[in-house]
This record gives sequence, structure tokens and C-alpha cells, in this order.
Amino acid sequence: MASQGLRDLLAPGLAIVFCGINPGQRAAASGLHFEGRGNRFWRVLHLAGFTPVQMQPAQAPLLLQSGYGLTTAVDRPTARASQLATHEFAAATEAFTRKIAACGPRRLAFLGKAAYAGMTGHRQIAWGRQPEPFAGIETWILPNPSGLNRAFSLDELVAAYKALREAAAPG
Repeated sequence: MASQGLRDLLAPGLAIVFCGINPGQRAAASGLHFEGRGNRFWRVLHLAGFTPVQMQPAQAPLLLQSGYGLTTAVDRPTARASQLATHEFAAATEAFTRKIAACGPRRLAFLGKAAYAGMTGHRQIAWGRQPEPFAGIETWILPNPSGLNRAFSLDELVAAYKALREAAAPG
């Protein structure tokens, strides 16, 4: 399933699929994940050790070669994730679950709590690894790197993402 103008970057057997809440309007218009001004995703990914250099949104397909994928929980683009209604997460759950189960990543990382809460009904959600898998996949909740999310500093984002990278490291 692809968002309006924003295609999923998925393949079978990925190490980690990063799941944004929904596409920002700029990302949907350009077809480039995490393209919004001020979005810290690409910087955080690099600083946390997932990529050897800081990638640009147009380089996103290269993530697949490293075993990482990108998707969104809800397809509808908005200026802010808060513009999504609770029922949109519930309505997206079945198709999203099928999509994730079909590609079978080893880990699924929701970027922010909103989509996970909306799809599972859980209200008390801790950051990090979740006690229950989603679609049979080990699940993590990481802070959303959106420039609108100023509750987390760059250092806090990097630390959270680095914990996932270290947990996913072979050995």
C-alpha cells in the first residue's frame, strides 16, 4: 500500500521498518519520506549509527540495501499528525497489519505513540521495546523526529534510536 504520492519502501526480511504516523504534505507532494522542513529523521538515523553518512530524502531507497524500510501507518497526508482522527488509525489497522506481516521485518519501529495507540488501543505506552509484538513482529516505539516535536532534543532522539540499532545488531 502506498500513500498518496508517498510510496512504501519495503522488502521481505528487513531488519527494521520505520513507521511514520502519516505523510506530511510536503513529503506526499514530493514523494520523499521525511522531507519536511525541520524533520530530524535523516540526521538522527546517521547520528544513531544506522547510516555511514547523513542521507537526503531522495536517497531513501538506499536504506533497503542496509536492511531498513520506511512506511506510514495512515496514508492520508496532513500538515500535522494531530490532524488525523482516532478512527483513521483504527480504519488503517487491518491493511497496515497485512502489509507488515507480508514483508516480515525482524523489528517494527513506530515513530511516535499515536499510531501504535490508535491501532492497538493501548493507552499506557512506554518508549522503547514493547512487551507485545505487533503483527508477530518485535515492536519499538521511538520518539517522532518531526520538527514539530520539540519534546525531545536531538541528543534524546539519537539515544532512543541508537538503543534500537544496538538491539538489532547481530551477535
